[in-house]
Amino acid sequence: MPLTRQSTVLSELRVGSCATLSAIDLPEEVRGQLMHLGFVPETRVLALRRAPAGDPTVYCVDGAEIALRRETAQHISVHSVLAPGSQGER
Repeated sequence: MPLTRQSTVLSELRVGSCATLSAIDLPEEVRGQLMHLGFVPETRVLALRRAPAGDPTVYCVDGAEIALRRETAQHISVHSVLAPGSQGER
């Protein structure tokens, strides 16, 4: 049985979960800044921890730890690869 991909946005990624970045839907200036930080398509992103109030979240991208607010992360599309028989938990 083939692997499946589940698409979501970065802000929905649970702490401790990893996904692959697929697209950034933000103005060019912000998208460019994020890309310079390592947020480029097909890069793996790991959600490391959230602030006590739930925002921002710290992500690990290419070895760097970067904090993003939910309002920014909700415009970054990611997908995770699910093994056959997986329930899709993130």
